[in-house]
Amino acid sequence: MNAASAAVTADFSNDVFWVWLLKAVGIIVFLLLSVLIAIWFERRVVGRMQLRPGPNWHGPLGLFQSLGDAMKLLLKEDITVKAADKVIYIVAPVIAVFCSLLTYAVIPFGPEVNIFGVMTPLQLTDFPVAVLYILACASVGVYGIVLGGWSSNSTYPLLGAVRSTAQVISYELSMGLSLVSVFIVAGSMSTSQIVDSQTTIWWLIPLLPAFVIYVISMVGETNRLPFDLPEAEGELVGGYTTEYSSMKFAWFFLAEYINMLNVSAVATTLFFGGWRAPWPLSAINDGMFNTGWWPLLWFVIKVWLFMFLFVWIRGTLLRFRYDQFMKFGWKVLIPAALVWVVCVAVVQGVQQFTDLDVRAWSIGAAVVLLVAVGITFLIPEKKQSDPEQRPDEPFDAFADGFPVPPLPGQQLPPSPRAARRAAQTASVTPALVGGDDTTPTEESTRG
Repeated sequence: MNAASAAVTADFSNDVFWVWLLKAVGIIVFLLLSVLIAIWFERRVVGRMQLRPGPNWHGPLGLFQSLGDAMKLLLKEDITVKAADKVIYIVAPVIAVFCSLLTYAVIPFGPEVNIFGVMTPLQLTDFPVAVLYILACASVGVYGIVLGGWSSNSTYPLLGAVRSTAQVISYELSMGLSLVSVFIVAGSMSTSQIVDSQTTIWWLIPLLPAFVIYVISMVGETNRLPFDLPEAEGELVGGYTTEYSSMKFAWFFLAEYINMLNVSAVATTLFFGGWRAPWPLSAINDGMFNTGWWPLLWFVIKVWLFMFLFVWIRGTLLRFRYDQFMKFGWKVLIPAALVWVVCVAVVQGVQQFTDLDVRAWSIGAAVVLLVAVGITFLIPEKKQSDPEQRPDEPFDAFADGFPVPPLPGQQLPPSPRAARRAAQTASVTPALVGGDDTTPTEESTRG
């Protein structure tokens, strides 16, 4: 056994071609069915939270609402923008969907099972840097959004694509840093090895700050409320999807929901014990529920707990402003993740190279970090006045090439048309009313 195989717990030596094909088809079917259920599930839950009767009353269990939306996407006229780059305009949503389908290839659904006489893990493949592969797929997937906005040759889609690029770069940094602490304590970046390292305790408990940072980052990574700035209809119409319709829009819609399933599966695998049963069940009959096909059930339940969290956040929180959103990513999440990684590395090094017990110190460091992050929300923003423009100067809405509304305290210059109308009114009014006693007006002369 070589070094690469030793770093991976799952044993794929018995797999043959038809087993690989069966697993790949099973993953795609699982994702597509999960997206259909997720759309129906999200509409029903948000409908209950926000008292929207449609998703719960149209048809049995509200199924007709989602069916109507699906038929609208299938039958709606497929419009291609005349000025768009035709090839990239069509390829962009395909890139987004294709990259989103790659993540589950390294996600372990369960231990070894018997599939038609072949003992094989419930996982398509695994390798020593599987988590880096997941991050790479998420990074490449944003090219679909960027190219979709750029190829539309329109202003608002381009702005949405640029915002999405900045968002992914910002929140992928904090997401990657939150996962580094898992690599340190697990000693591997293999997904099967990380699940195997959580036999005694799930990493959610000792690495709680990293888990909180990851959950916030995964919401920003998937462009979901309150971080859906790239496609917020209140700001950029529809963002990068403004010029898309019918099935091309549906591809982007599908990629968004698959990405939600992807980050939920990563959170389950790295922090929630993967496919392992929770503690009361795992202790029954010497771990009976951690063998066979039972772990597949626990994995699906954990993933859907995170999907419910997505829906709960959407139905509860308000949308951030873009400057608040970027400030939170760069000034709160990334520094907190860096500090936590340093703390975990120090604790792990002390445990490995000395005989000191640093568990109490690590718990104290976690509490201090959470308190420090909470304090950052209480610090008011420092308001700075614009030094380039004095309050007495007239406001020029076209100074930077685009018309913009005035900020508080700025005054628009008087309209030239209104000034001409006022001058005409002032010159005509005396003639209609009449002048003084000595100078006859035009009306009096006509009389």
